[in-house]
Amino acid sequence: MNASNSVAPPVYVEGHGLLVGRSVLITAAAGVGIGFAAARRAVEEGCRAIMISDIHERRLAEAVDRLIGLGSDATVHGCLCNVTDEEQVQGLVNDAEDRLEGIDVLINNAGLGGSKPLIEMTDQEWNLVLDVTLTGTMRMTRATLRKMMSRRRGVIVNNASVLGWRAQKEQSHYAAAKAGVMALTRCSALEAAEYGIRINAVSPSIAMHDFLRRAAPQDALDKLASAEAFGRAAEVWEIANVMMFLASDYAGYMVGEVLSVSSQRG
Repeated sequence: MNASNSVAPPVYVEGHGLLVGRSVLITAAAGVGIGFAAARRAVEEGCRAIMISDIHERRLAEAVDRLIGLGSDATVHGCLCNVTDEEQVQGLVNDAEDRLEGIDVLINNAGLGGSKPLIEMTDQEWNLVLDVTLTGTMRMTRATLRKMMSRRRGVIVNNASVLGWRAQKEQSHYAAAKAGVMALTRCSALEAAEYGIRINAVSPSIAMHDFLRRAAPQDALDKLASAEAFGRAAEVWEIANVMMFLASDYAGYMVGEVLSVSSQRG
């Protein structure tokens, strides 16, 4: 299927109160990607308070203003954080615990990609992608679980990728990191379940946004999108919708699952 006969995206889904009374913390939520889409959806789903973090100060401030502009009753906070820095992670989680009056939902969205043949990849390039995407998710999960376990409740949603299943050239570092996020999700979920805490993940294939368009050649993106069952890339809010489901009570018996938000795994 090519772009000329792709299926159009559905109409934007309005909120249904899935997160009424909950507080939400989301990493890498500034800008136009999945993180901000999830933040907007959380507000639209009735969360009582939200904190978003990012490493880009200006974009973070703009994202906070956009969320406030939705006109919700939710209180909105922003906090700079680099998930590769343990001290900053601890500061973010402590700040969120205080300002949100406890973290009910954590969405681990921070990740870093790139394209490079393995034989040309440096240790530094490999380590940076793993540090942000996998170890950053671990740091945030570890810090937040310590808070949630004392309350014996909470939800964590991780952002994985179909590249944790699929093979793709020049993606060894990113695919390895996302496969690690999947394994981290499954193993940590079993430990958390004993405390009434749920950990699951979404696994998008290709979700189109401006940052992605600037990071990869358009012909390569078009080729990936055309391979999907609908012949198009996902809208970022379509990924965020599944995150909201996993964060809600509708997913109350799901533990350690990785949901593919795409047409295929192979």
